[in-house]
Amino acid sequence: MIDMNPYAKNLGGRDPIEVMAATAGKLENLIQKLGPQRVNRKPAPSKWSAREIVCHLADCEVVFAFRLRQALAEEHHVIQPFDQDIWAKTYGQYNAQAALSVFSVVRQWNLAFINAVIPEALSKPLNHPERGDMTFRTLIETMGGHDLNHLPQIEAIAAV
Repeated sequence: MIDMNPYAKNLGGRDPIEVMAATAGKLENLIQKLGPQRVNRKPAPSKWSAREIVCHLADCEVVFAFRLRQALAEEHHVIQPFDQDIWAKTYGQYNAQAALSVFSVVRQWNLAFINAVIPEALSKPLNHPERGDMTFRTLIETMGGHDLNHLPQIEAIAAV
């Protein structure tokens, strides 16, 4: 089985669960630092604002919630991919604080689920149509690596 995880490199050896546990607090601090005006500033015309990134993270956390549970419930679960750019077309309707609230609550629920999983389940196979065969552990690593992909983007916006 090939583990194809484009986000694993972002972990740099860090524990994905520890990364995931810290993300909501980091996002909260960054959103507060940006304030209601700067949270909407795009770093470039084709790039997402911090608000849009937090909306994306909230959407992804909901998706990950389903993927985690289906991966354990089904034999060799096939993940349903989604087009993030199409989903992002609705982000103008949401505020950053609402997105952060969704992300934080669902993340806590997902961490509780992950922490209750028996170690043997970590090697359970699943498939992502665009990334190939992977394991339940890969899905967890993807979540942590995905956080580390987007946090620096918001940090860069906040630094300006």
